[in-house]
Amino acid sequence: MPIRTREKKITQAWFEAPNRGHIELAADWRGRTPPPLSLGPDAPAFTSITPVPSLQFARHTAYYIDHKTNEIHFCIWPESLPAELRQPLPRVYLAGDHNEWQKAVGNPEWELHLANHDGTELLTWSGPAADFMAQPPKRFKFVTGQHQWLEVPQSAFNAVRDDTGNLNRQIDPTRTGLHVYQFTLDTPLDLAANNRAHWNNDPQATLRPTTFFTEHRTDAPLGAIPGKDETLFRIYAPRAGSVELCVIDDLGRTDAPHRYPLQRNPDHTWEITLSQNLHGWYYWYHIDGAQNEFTRFNPAQRILDPYALAAVDRDGPGIIIDRARLTHRRHHDHARFQTPAWQDLVICEAHVRDLIARAPIDLAPDERLTFAGLAKWVEHPDFYLHRLGVNAVELQPVQEFDNIAPGDYHWGYMTNNYFAPESSYSTDPARASGIHDLQQLVAAFHRRGMAVILDVVYNHVGEPAHLLHIDQLAYFYTNADGSLSNWSGCGNDINADSAMARRLIIDSLVHLVETFGVDGFRLDLAELLGIDALKEIERALKKTKPDIILIAEPWSFKGHIAGALRDTGWASWNDGYRNFIREYVRGGSSQESYEYNLKGSPWHFAKFPAQTVNYSESHDDRCWLDVITENAGHNGNIPTYKDRRRTRLMASVLCMSLGIPMFSAGQDFLRSKQGVNNTYLRGDLNALDYTRILRFPSTHACFAEWIAFRRSPRGAILRHYTRPRDEFFRFFFAENSTAAATLYNADCEMGPHRLLFAINATENDVTIKLPPKS
Repeated sequence: MPIRTREKKITQAWFEAPNRGHIELAADWRGRTPPPLSLGPDAPAFTSITPVPSLQFARHTAYYIDHKTNEIHFCIWPESLPAELRQPLPRVYLAGDHNEWQKAVGNPEWELHLANHDGTELLTWSGPAADFMAQPPKRFKFVTGQHQWLEVPQSAFNAVRDDTGNLNRQIDPTRTGLHVYQFTLDTPLDLAANNRAHWNNDPQATLRPTTFFTEHRTDAPLGAIPGKDETLFRIYAPRAGSVELCVIDDLGRTDAPHRYPLQRNPDHTWEITLSQNLHGWYYWYHIDGAQNEFTRFNPAQRILDPYALAAVDRDGPGIIIDRARLTHRRHHDHARFQTPAWQDLVICEAHVRDLIARAPIDLAPDERLTFAGLAKWVEHPDFYLHRLGVNAVELQPVQEFDNIAPGDYHWGYMTNNYFAPESSYSTDPARASGIHDLQQLVAAFHRRGMAVILDVVYNHVGEPAHLLHIDQLAYFYTNADGSLSNWSGCGNDINADSAMARRLIIDSLVHLVETFGVDGFRLDLAELLGIDALKEIERALKKTKPDIILIAEPWSFKGHIAGALRDTGWASWNDGYRNFIREYVRGGSSQESYEYNLKGSPWHFAKFPAQTVNYSESHDDRCWLDVITENAGHNGNIPTYKDRRRTRLMASVLCMSLGIPMFSAGQDFLRSKQGVNNTYLRGDLNALDYTRILRFPSTHACFAEWIAFRRSPRGAILRHYTRPRDEFFRFFFAENSTAAATLYNADCEMGPHRLLFAINATENDVTIKLPPKS
């Protein structure tokens, strides 16, 4: 008598081609015939339904059970490893609840070995299945001998999160491979239909599209596209049942728009052409479709077109812009600006409103909120960043974000549209003035000799999440139960593995370069986009601007990819350097750490010096002074002598380290946020108080002089794109101390001139002995 599952339930079902998919049951089905499964009365019929072969099951679970021998086989396909781990293959260990996780590393008992299974090369470990058949289910993961944990895909059958959010795998004794069936259909499924899998006609699981769906791409132009006597509207909404366009010529008529139904195209776009050039009009969409755990259709929601070039505010409407009327970057004065080479960059991170809120120039209150107001400050003879001496500014986000009222202060890390400049920074958002205003601001920076790097956020979106109402699966990582991935901490991680989500990212970045003339980008939580997406972004942007500056924040709550970026053209924010410098100026750290960081974090972090962005403070968390202050409550507002000394030491080390130095606006005049850790809505604490330059003039002058030295002809010895020879440096330390004397160009690789940098961050007098011919 065959053993069959007691719980006749479907847990999930998906299709990875229009006519092919899988169904997963709640427990093993050991019958000789397939269980009574169907896709409902109106769906295509099965032409075949068969158990999934063991190795195919293992591709989704990383293990399978041989029911003849009662052995469990844990498997890794070498091609699934990160590229940097494939040649040569690392030592890999099986870790989990069964062996106390970390203790598996280096233990030969748990090491996987290369073997051939049915003609396929695998890394495998095999043992008695009974050792792993326990309730609650045992969890496991793979880890290298270097303690690098191998990532578990969110789409894995057996992926589970622990209490801290880490994704592991588990082994459920009731689901060992005999609970998954593969099927083919006589005709393709309709993406817009509410397809569900049934057991005895009882609908139990929504049929979710997977790889073929996220790999689908159209190159058709998207957005509102005016022509001579017409305007084309086209939007990608692959699972929508209907799309309606609303257009108005007056913002007072939002309750009575002209409404037009769009027609579906075979490439999953929807479009309509209206017989008039509607430049300057306003528009939005309403989208409806099947309701299930993998859709968020809301026909009442006004949807801001993700390709809108301007928006009235975070909710929309979008503003129709004729690209032919835009001034291309090559027509601006800044087209003659030469973006500095990476090794020559000295960056200052700053916020539009922080720079202008208390600037000592005559501006109306409203101007202190806008791009235009900041442009006036940039053009002023006393402009702060010009006097500081940096040659690049990294502006916190300027794409449309989700502040509610125009006057609300916001850091901008909640993006609502990737093409439109932030409406509240515009002098007249209803007329899309932000486009011209941002163009003029970038041009003003360029006339000052400063490159403009934009901080951009593509790992999640703000509220309302317009993309979520267009198509959840096309744009967001989604768990098997329909919940959204949350490695960003914002609850809606963008799926950069989706071809159309990736196209949206790249199209908008190219637009920012072409329209505004920006010099580069810093990508927030770039780890969430993944290496493949970052490589494609790099290729696309270098076609548009070969000298583009590309900087990644290489981490998220999920992991850290700086090491994986070494073979790309991306630089990375160096959090290790940040931690080192905070410790070093307080007399801590080590000689080895000092050498490593001054050399530009070689090999482990950066393959070449210009790949590390060295910094001591960014917008996140407490500011520099509040971290290192002696004062109680992390309040450095009235800095002590040691606070000032430590800050000057930091500036000197930062400028003498190989790599790209990045300062935070206000560090040079001892900016304090009064101990507050998170100030993303605190314009009162973030606004730069320029009177502190007068209160702490020597510290400000110290920074300016170090930056000037770094950028001077003599400072060229410190500016390396490629890695110098090992003999370039010589380090001399005081005994049992991190006080050091460092000789640069010791081997005269760069000519006869050399530099000696001596520093003592301890509180003791030291003697450093130099060899007579050093």
